[in-house]
Amino acid sequence: MLCLGQVYGNASSIHYFGQGAKRQLEAARRQIASLIHASPGEVIFTSGGTESDNMAVLGVARASANASASRHVISSSIEHPAVLGPCMQLQREGADITLLRCGASGIVDPDDVRKALRPDTVLVSVMHANNELGTIQPIAEISRITREAGVPLHVDGVQALGKIAVDVDALGVDLYSMSGHKLYAPKGVGALYIRKGTRMAPIAFGGHHERDRRAGTENVPSAAAFGAAAELAAGRLAEESERLRALRDRLENQVLESIPDTGINPPGGDRRNRVPNTSNIYFDGIDGEALVIALDLRGFAVSTGAACSSGALTPSHVLTAIGLSADRARASMRFSLGHGNTAEQVDALVDALGASMMHLRRISVHA
Repeated sequence: MLCLGQVYGNASSIHYFGQGAKRQLEAARRQIASLIHASPGEVIFTSGGTESDNMAVLGVARASANASASRHVISSSIEHPAVLGPCMQLQREGADITLLRCGASGIVDPDDVRKALRPDTVLVSVMHANNELGTIQPIAEISRITREAGVPLHVDGVQALGKIAVDVDALGVDLYSMSGHKLYAPKGVGALYIRKGTRMAPIAFGGHHERDRRAGTENVPSAAAFGAAAELAAGRLAEESERLRALRDRLENQVLESIPDTGINPPGGDRRNRVPNTSNIYFDGIDGEALVIALDLRGFAVSTGAACSSGALTPSHVLTAIGLSADRARASMRFSLGHGNTAEQVDALVDALGASMMHLRRISVHA
């Protein structure tokens, strides 16, 4: 409210009101940098995770020394559309794209990254935690390979930030995408960590904002909220992660025990190697969209995949990429737990799932 009503200046202006806004913006930059153990000067504000991913993928690839010749980008088959989309745009511009397979574990094999590298590789982009499965990728191992090859590494950290500890130096990443609303900041604000010395071409043109990285007047109120959220997340990270992990395990164990023909995705994965708030469960014999509606009527909001792909007729590309059949992928649900959720709510969700499943399976038998 302070930035909306009292500190309303343009952070790029040199007058009193502008400098007040600038102080709020830079305080938020320091708070976010602290959460990821970065220098404040390496954090750029954006409109969210999608813009951060686009800035990183398009900006680095277009700024590469090989821009006038061949360009090769490596990513994975389970990335968010915000990474896959700009990769496909680069392909339309003449770049070669390699999407690494993950197999049933939902994990990118660092050795596959090594094997895919070419002399003209200009970028590797691998997410930190998958948005549908919650699986955590071996970023530190991958970064050792990319550093050795002299290739920048971008990491989509939207699903990891605030859920697990993030240290960009320890991880060895060159770019790290973030989104404010995953930390309970307003929707429409994000950030991109850009390691000092990383070459990037702009994807938007205008003024000299954000150190010439991103033109446009900064969204100071949302940035300030993002900074405050980052500071809160840092203070309760370990405690909240453990609490959410216990709730997620409670949900999964009760579903597996009480509802037949269910299982955890990825089927070949290590259930411990996930962010603590995300669970993906398949319910064989039902249509996922029908279950979403049934649970919504009972007061529970769940999804069959990424919210950005809501309404798509095809099954989740993430689930089919790890080997699930189209039918099982359509019968899979993603459950995300958060700060306001309790054990009582988890128990009520399991009851609602059981009742909804009985109803839907009875309908399918008589259909």
